[in-house]
Amino acid sequence: MSWVSAAVSVASARQASAIGKYNQAVQNRNIEAANQDALAIEQQKNLDIARFDKSFAKLQGETKTKILKSGVDLSDTGLRILRANAEEAEVEKDIIEYNASIGKSRAFEKANFARMQGNLERMRARQAELAYYAKAAESLSRSSGGSGSSLLSGPQSMGSAQGGAGGRPY
Repeated sequence: MSWVSAAVSVASARQASAIGKYNQAVQNRNIEAANQDALAIEQQKNLDIARFDKSFAKLQGETKTKILKSGVDLSDTGLRILRANAEEAEVEKDIIEYNASIGKSRAFEKANFARMQGNLERMRARQAELAYYAKAAESLSRSSGGSGSSLLSGPQSMGSAQGGAGGRPY
């Protein structure tokens, strides 16, 4: 019966290892997804800035045209309006970049957490695997009746090579 128990324990150890590897693979996929999210955020940021620049150039052109049509000189008030618009545009672009950097940081943090979780799952599986192997060794040790050597305690001293007692163990 102990051999059956040992075989079941070895099978359980292998299963624990397989589960740990699977869980780690799932977390590795989560890492890839988070990294892809960060890349998508960066690409979206670039697209948003390009759209904003286009929209801003159109706005500045319309503003300049309205200023000139109204008869106001571009040297004083008109330039202040265009400059204020440009300053506001820079603030808007900074906000777009800031929001993107926050999103990317969250995605990278998610990837780091997934990496840690995957490593933890693998370590838990290794612990379970070792516990099952120890249980198998204990079952085999019991089935051998404790004589001679035990898988848990190692070989027992059988005397010296010259036949005397107290020599080196084999």
